[in-house]
Amino acid sequence: MFAHCDITKDLSRAKKFFENIVSYTVGPYTLSDILEQKQDSINIIDVREYNDYLDGHLPYAMHIQYKEIKEHLGILDKNKVTVVYTYNDSCPRAYNTALELVEHHYPSVILRGGYKMWKKSDLDTTKSNSQDYPEHD
Repeated sequence: MFAHCDITKDLSRAKKFFENIVSYTVGPYTLSDILEQKQDSINIIDVREYNDYLDGHLPYAMHIQYKEIKEHLGILDKNKVTVVYTYNDSCPRAYNTALELVEHHYPSVILRGGYKMWKKSDLDTTKSNSQDYPEHD
């Protein structure tokens, strides 16, 4: 039987868990719609490795290493929701970054499926040139 059998029978706890997933994540198509209609209402942070960001990222995304989020808080607008993404759902970087952001009072959500799901959904991506980011040279 399931190791988590007792937990899974706690339906009120399960309901709260699933409500939180829905509330604190955004799917690729929904995010794409937001980008088309009101892009200036959100911040987007890519927390993958720098070279992966250069190879392709979401439109309007800025690259901030998850370990360096505290040093970059000043460039984010607390009045906007910050969407954080990484490679996929199994990479904890987005969760760690979002946790750090909310601890500093920045509303945040995670892109479900990360960059992999965005690409699989055949949504627009953009590339950057390393010359745009001389601090990484």
